[in-house]
Amino acid sequence: MTFSIARLRLDAEILSIAAAALLGLSLIFVAGFANATVLHDAAHDQRHAIAFPCH
Repeated sequence: MTFSIARLRLDAEILSIAAAALLGLSLIFVAGFANATVLHDAAHDQRHAIAFPCH
């Protein structure tokens, strides 16, 4: 494996991790504005669990 191929794989892994983190945080943030009480309460509890300000 050459350096450029290894670098491309590392870049792809970093991009995948960043995309997954962004998607997860977006789901938590967006669910907090949901009208369904169960979704809102679950997102609210998760925000408290990860010390994310929600009030």
